[in-house]
Amino acid sequence: MNIEDIQKHCYTKKALTEGFPFDEETLVFKVAEKIFCLTNINQPLRLNLKCNPEKTIELREEYEEIIPGYHMNKKHWNTVDLQGTLKDSLIKELIDDSYNLVFASLPKKVRDNL
Repeated sequence: MNIEDIQKHCYTKKALTEGFPFDEETLVFKVAEKIFCLTNINQPLRLNLKCNPEKTIELREEYEEIIPGYHMNKKHWNTVDLQGTLKDSLIKELIDDSYNLVFASLPKKVRDNL
């Protein structure tokens, strides 16, 4: 997958915004102003994605391309290296899981308005 594929997949989500809130290199995808995906556009493509704490460990043990989240809470975030052998379907699933975790954490009123 490349950055255009990531953007295209993220844009299938409700209430998506993207931007560069930290610097000109860190592209951030949000739902209702909550981050669910980050990437540095000037480095080899890696995504920081939110993950269920139990699943973070399983994924790290199963795939060498998945490591604790760079500059993130290691319990809840993974960094996924897209330069390896991960299938596109798994990457999309991980993006979906991240989005769904963040969406589910929004207040009910916010979710209902989206």
